Amino acid sequence: MEKTPSEMTEKLGGNNKNASFAFDVLTLAGGTTFAQILTIFSVPVLTRLYGPEDFGVWALYISISSILSVISCLRYEYSIMLPELDEEAVNLLGLSLLSVLFVSGLTLPIIWYFREPIVEILNSPQVGNYLWLVTPFVFINGIFLALTNWNSRTKLFKRLSISKISSSISTTSTQIGMGLAGKPGPGGLIAGSLVGQSISTFILGLQIWRDDRNLIEQSLNWRKIYEGFKRYYKFPLIDTWSALMNSVSWQLPAFLLSAFFTPLVVGFYSLGFRLLQLPMSFIGGSISQVFFQRASRAFSEGTLPSLVENVLRMLVIIGMFPMLILTIIGSDVFTVVFGKAWAEAGVYAQILSIWAFIWFISTPLSTIYVVVEKQQFGFHYNFLNLITRLFSLLIGGALGSPRMALILFSISGILVYGYLCLKMMSYSGVKISRALKIILSNLILFMPVGMVIVALKMIEINQILLVLCSGLIICIYYLYILRTDAQIKEIISEFRA
Repeated sequence: MEKTPSEMTEKLGGNNKNASFAFDVLTLAGGTTFAQILTIFSVPVLTRLYGPEDFGVWALYISISSILSVISCLRYEYSIMLPELDEEAVNLLGLSLLSVLFVSGLTLPIIWYFREPIVEILNSPQVGNYLWLVTPFVFINGIFLALTNWNSRTKLFKRLSISKISSSISTTSTQIGMGLAGKPGPGGLIAGSLVGQSISTFILGLQIWRDDRNLIEQSLNWRKIYEGFKRYYKFPLIDTWSALMNSVSWQLPAFLLSAFFTPLVVGFYSLGFRLLQLPMSFIGGSISQVFFQRASRAFSEGTLPSLVENVLRMLVIIGMFPMLILTIIGSDVFTVVFGKAWAEAGVYAQILSIWAFIWFISTPLSTIYVVVEKQQFGFHYNFLNLITRLFSLLIGGALGSPRMALILFSISGILVYGYLCLKMMSYSGVKISRALKIILSNLILFMPVGMVIVALKMIEINQILLVLCSGLIICIYYLYILRTDAQIKEIISEFRA
């Protein structure tokens, strides 16, 4: 049978394949641009409708829900990508959805039984009023995880973009609407998250059912589901605990800052981290969705090293420059945009920015150990991450300083995520010297600009002018990259075609 040009390109690999990867990333990221812009622009409104303590209670609710959500599919959602046949993958999707039903059903009695200890440990009576909403959030989020991985397998990334846009609109409108209605407590923020996730999951599910209904109905089989349960037993047996540790380590700052200090401090942290995470997850999350699918194929074809090196370079080019600038002027940005009451959140963002950049790089690449079926590494790595974060925050809490707690947290994160990146380079066959060269070349490009911004800050230029100048510099940097970088130009030409 004669191959199509696209099939021949995928077999040959090379630049066209990298451009095709980038095209899928841009399809997904471009479709969510509106959603991210809406979310970012809504934050100044939300900070004037809700106080730092409301944000803190919301962060605690999301932290509890996220820990349970990450294991809601028992990690079977990652197995959806691995089989060659779609018929087998459909049964793994069914297995993932059954796991969601089982896990979310367990959360209600667990939350009910441990409600009082949770409230007492977190030093936040308010969060107890919303714990009953954890179960529906885990159920809905689990379904979304399973559908997202099926969607990535089918490479119809526009469907995911539509669901993300719907989520952003519904979340933001609900939160702002409840705030304007005169009920601005944490319940408005929590309700917005639940409504947004529900609508996003419903829309993605409808699109998948519309397009893949025949395949799903013809392929689902209880015996095949059971075979998948046995074939991929490592996911619930090993990777579930690894994912659970990783999720707990992510939520530790909110829990321990609340336990040692107050939800007010958690509110500052949550806003600072949220503003770091939004742009990073905007691009990084889109790359992760596409990279996992492509890496699974590239590994079997022997082209994984070139794919990983190109993705690493793209991540560094996108993320390093703005994160380093935020390290210098974070408190100024938050003061100008959100008001003086949120200046401390800006300081937290400065402390966490370098770590956020390393995390941004490692997030897409971390799926490599799943592709090469090294789940044991994931378990050991996440245990190390959890322990280092725990001790960092405990020391900072014992010293009575939220800033010191976050400084130690950031340092440990830089070291641990740096190690993760190096290990993923090793697994994929990319030389460490190549990775370091990419990072150093972009750091050298930033240094003259960094010195100018530091000088402006030292002479105490007006904060608004400082923020505007820095924003202009970032725009000029991206325009320069778009005009001079061969890889980016190739991506743009592919996207336009």
